[in-house]
Amino acid sequence: MSTIIAPKVPFKIQPEDEYPSSDGQPMAETEVHILALLHLFSALRFYFRHRQDVYVIGDMFLYYRQGNPHARKAPDIMVIKGIDATIRRRSYKLWEEGVPPSIVIELTSGQTKKEDIVTKPALYASLGIKEYFLFDPMYEYLDEQLIGYRMDAEGEYVIIEPDADGDLHSVELGLIFSIEDYLLRVVDPETGEYIPALDEAADRAAEAMQRAEQESQRAEQESQRAEQESQRAEQESQRAEQESQRAQEAEAEAARLRELLKKLGHNDAFE
Repeated sequence: MSTIIAPKVPFKIQPEDEYPSSDGQPMAETEVHILALLHLFSALRFYFRHRQDVYVIGDMFLYYRQGNPHARKAPDIMVIKGIDATIRRRSYKLWEEGVPPSIVIELTSGQTKKEDIVTKPALYASLGIKEYFLFDPMYEYLDEQLIGYRMDAEGEYVIIEPDADGDLHSVELGLIFSIEDYLLRVVDPETGEYIPALDEAADRAAEAMQRAEQESQRAEQESQRAEQESQRAEQESQRAEQESQRAQEAEAEAARLRELLKKLGHNDAFE
């Protein structure tokens, strides 16, 4: 079994500047929100792990107006295509990068509900963010647990209609978002399977390794059994050859004795 290994690249770290990377306030979310966020973040990171032009980040300041450090948001998840993903950023400055996020995903809570459904859609649309998704892990604050917006030709957000399974499709990422309890799962449309989060990927890799080892052990055992069978067959063949040789020797000895007796005049004994 071959393993795809992403090429190692030298990471570049941005220096700190007048645009802070933190507001000094701790995250104040429930365990469910934190687990849902970590799962979604790691699944997207895993899916794009071999792409150096797709940047997946969470809870990072997005600065959108140069000269105004207060003009910022910290989306729960941003995915930006077409930039250098090998740079370790302290924040995302729109005027420096020149590329807005392709999509933003917010996990709604009681504290963020109003901003998530009123303020942020207008701002994100004005910044050119083509898709915006809202997910309510505990299904307490939104009319629908998962809501998606996509920018139309006029630059306005329109609702993304769910498919027959209730899932939402991201055109920007070519992926499907599906609800599983309090998690927002990422689905590969080519396989219909969930993209694993990093811990799931590690578990699957360990299971695959264990299966490979078991298969190797079974193959070794089969090889040993085949070798034993081959040895037994060789021994049987040797015994058969020895028996045949003894029979030939006995027949030759009997013929020799007959000839000897004939010479001695005892032919009648063999008639």
